[in-house]
Amino acid sequence: MAIKPLGDRVLIETKSEGEEKIGSLYVPDTAKEKPQEGKVVEVGSGRYEDGKLVPLEVKVGDVVLYGKYSGTEVKQAGKEYLIVRESDILAVIK
Repeated sequence: MAIKPLGDRVLIETKSEGEEKIGSLYVPDTAKEKPQEGKVVEVGSGRYEDGKLVPLEVKVGDVVLYGKYSGTEVKQAGKEYLIVRESDILAVIK
């Protein structure tokens, strides 16, 4: 089953953080900050402005930075994804 975002939404594969150890203590996932970087996996068709379809600026394969509390988290086939609006994407990393 594939996920296809609609409109101006983008499906991002979130960058997974490895298990972190400080001294002899392990830091649980709940105490870590969520990553704000990920890879674009799928994009929607675009948004309508003045009756015309405007394509999205980001494309599949782009590595992007997004807002800290943006989007909706989705799990599919053991991977974590985030669905965000294009306006929630802050930058493309080149």
